[in-house]
Amino acid sequence: MANLTVRNLPDEVHRALRVRAARHGRSTEAEIREILTQAVEQNERPRLGTELRRYAEQLGGVELQIQRDRAPIEPATFE
Repeated sequence: MANLTVRNLPDEVHRALRVRAARHGRSTEAEIREILTQAVEQNERPRLGTELRRYAEQLGGVELQIQRDRAPIEPATFE
């Protein structure tokens, strides 16, 4: 596993990381690992809505005719 050193981290950022870690029941180091992991995974994971928008932009846009039924929805019954 690689090691990472962060220099010149402002005191208020370090303090906020410690508080966030405590809230999640983790060490500060574990919290930073989780933050970095989530940041990388979010950027690499394709989002369906984003991909559909990009596709529609390539087509020059898409006009949707949506008609809504305004009748109230009946709750499900489990009998």
